[in-house]
Amino acid sequence: MQTVPDERATPAEEQPAGTPVGRRVILSMLGLGALGLVAGPRLQDAFASSVSSDLASLLPSGGRFRIYTVVGFLPERSKDAYRLTVTGMVDRPLELTYAALTEMTPTSITADFQCVTGWRVPDVPWVGVRLADILDAAGVKQGAKALRFTSFDGVYTESLTLDQARRNDVIVAYSMEGGDISSPHGGPVRLYVAPMYGYKSIKWLDGIEVTDAVQPGYWEVRGYDVDAWVGASNRRSDAPIA
Repeated sequence: MQTVPDERATPAEEQPAGTPVGRRVILSMLGLGALGLVAGPRLQDAFASSVSSDLASLLPSGGRFRIYTVVGFLPERSKDAYRLTVTGMVDRPLELTYAALTEMTPTSITADFQCVTGWRVPDVPWVGVRLADILDAAGVKQGAKALRFTSFDGVYTESLTLDQARRNDVIVAYSMEGGDISSPHGGPVRLYVAPMYGYKSIKWLDGIEVTDAVQPGYWEVRGYDVDAWVGASNRRSDAPIA
């Protein structure tokens, strides 16, 4: 198994000035034995829904992850039904099953997961396939510059430049903390972008499109940084939220 060396985050590129528009999320959290809903910061068009008590067993204990979804439910897809498509500016479009992903050369990363809202989970072990390896299998066409990611929640999207995507600490992950990635955590397969805030690590990943320009993702069209380097973006966790 390949182990990825630690890489220092690159400074963010300059972004046009703008006023961030608020999050619309459902934040499900199990902490100190209580399951509740917490609305994200700068909430707009707020909505809330209840979470059934049997969800509690799926959520991590207090002080670790908080579970976000922008669609008001937790999407589910079995390993057998899972497919990851790679399309766009590629020589060989791919449709990868879960089994096919796990048969590719695995990469392990142990790194922090930092949410833009301020909470952090240190030293999370991840296993998956380097995104660069998947791109190499598809063959990226000349002139390609970026990637657009889609989620099988039907709404969420994300983006990376091609250079960012080829970093050794960016993987298509199928294991975390020593086990399969559960549905609340974005399984069976999700993206993990180690040096960027968590909103870049799209959950329930089902599509990678190679494009000729960056297409800002779900939160980015709502004012969040396209380049979300931890500690160097306009949404760093130690900055006040105005």
